[in-house]
Amino acid sequence: MRIIFMGTPDFSVPVLDALVDAGHEIAAVYCQPPRPAGRGKKLRPTPVHARAEALGLTVRHPVSLKGAEEQDAFAALNADVAVVVAYGLILPQAVLDAPAHGCLNIHASLLPRWRGAAPIHRAIMAGDAKTGICIMQMEAGLDTGPVMLRRETEIGSEETTGALHDRLSALGATSIVEALAQLSDLVPEVQPDEGVTYAAKIDKAEAAVDWTGDAVQIDRQIRGLSPFPGAWTLLDGQRVKLLGSRLAEGSGTAGKTLDDALTIACGTGALQVTRLQRSGKGAQDAGEFLRGQPIPAGTHLGE
Repeated sequence: MRIIFMGTPDFSVPVLDALVDAGHEIAAVYCQPPRPAGRGKKLRPTPVHARAEALGLTVRHPVSLKGAEEQDAFAALNADVAVVVAYGLILPQAVLDAPAHGCLNIHASLLPRWRGAAPIHRAIMAGDAKTGICIMQMEAGLDTGPVMLRRETEIGSEETTGALHDRLSALGATSIVEALAQLSDLVPEVQPDEGVTYAAKIDKAEAAVDWTGDAVQIDRQIRGLSPFPGAWTLLDGQRVKLLGSRLAEGSGTAGKTLDDALTIACGTGALQVTRLQRSGKGAQDAGEFLRGQPIPAGTHLGE
């Protein structure tokens, strides 16, 4: 098929690769414009931009698609379908209608649960047992279109947003290739009104750990916010990011370590931190971290 690909971050790159590998013709790749980055604030292309150029594909990065000129240029590509995954711009109706088969979105949740910006984070933070990928026919509403194909996967008990992100990216890549191969035979499934939830954008204010809370919720917070923005606590007055955890046996004063292996008492229950990061340093597994900075039993975190 002749495809317009629309995506921006790392999550989208495996999908682009899969479409190319499947033999589809990529008429153009749309992504967000380069942004200033690094100490020199030089313009840095997005991951999709960089990958598309490496593949020798045409790249477009308009600031908006609302103007008639951009919409005409999009329509002039005469695409069979547009594949959209984490693009980052609202698509006007004229853009949605331009390809012969419309625009298909790859969404990382089991719609109608977790419509919106941060479905992977929210699924883990809510304690969902499973999530998945939905291939959705796009319409004007926020992730409201009919689902053409869905694939489920369980969420691991110690899985972080980073790990699940990578698994769902790969699942999205295989799912869209599957969907395109049988597009004429797929039956659109209208999303029910019941069960709709919204995955609000992550606020950094959600990242501070309150050890007086329940261990189950804190464990979900740590895993759901890893690697970004990273849940954090204070250790000797300095912020430390907590990037991995598991539930553990034990109880005690909230925020105090119960052993020298980072088992920490919560308001209810306990958890063990398995990965963490000092400010200005790289992330480390707990064992490596503790060899450089032992944290004995009785240490009070959060102060």
